[in-house]
Amino acid sequence: MQGRKILVIDDDPSTTQLLKSAFAKAGGAVITANNGQEGLQQFYTHRPDLIILDVKMPDMDGWETCRIIRKLSNVPIIMLTIRDNDEEIIRGLDSGADDYITKPFNAKVVLARARAVLRRPGQNNLDQTGTRYSDGYLMIDLEKTLVLVKGEPVKLTAQEYKLLAYFLQNPNKMLTTQQILKNAWGWEYEDQPGHVRIYVWHLRRKLEEDPRKPKYFLTEYGLGYRFQTQSEG
Repeated sequence: MQGRKILVIDDDPSTTQLLKSAFAKAGGAVITANNGQEGLQQFYTHRPDLIILDVKMPDMDGWETCRIIRKLSNVPIIMLTIRDNDEEIIRGLDSGADDYITKPFNAKVVLARARAVLRRPGQNNLDQTGTRYSDGYLMIDLEKTLVLVKGEPVKLTAQEYKLLAYFLQNPNKMLTTQQILKNAWGWEYEDQPGHVRIYVWHLRRKLEEDPRKPKYFLTEYGLGYRFQTQSEG
């Protein structure tokens, strides 16, 4: 975290102070903003390496702020949401966020997640095999960081891409939730089983022809998930 610029956008002074203190102790340079408009101004001025963005703010909320920033930059964005509110989480991911953290949170968890999203998706030490997939509908090339559906590029967040890469390296194999958490994202996520469900559902929405009847990202009920390859059509 040394030397990284972190922008915290939250209208709760206690939250901004907690995060400012935590990131500063880790060597980060912290900029704060109390609302979306101020957050955008700070973003334009400082060009941070990471943004921590609260969902619930007056005037311009976190979702709108995230959408505007995402049109301009691929800077990692972590959204702060209300505990167990799947609707907020999914809306945040749809807006372009890379990850989410539920309130209340432990500052150490935020730091760990921040380090995780700051890692580039390509730094996974991928094997030479299992880096490309194509069946006529879906094409994935991990080396080129390219995903196409019906020939059209699909934009994935860093966390979605890491999950997809892990699935692609383990085709047609049942993967437990804990395996996915540990190997796709790292130990920082091992106590977040709901994380897998949210991101698998998000991959289905972006990559499946019918997300309600998935053929690639299959649920192994009570066990985990499987990436099922398809014959070329």
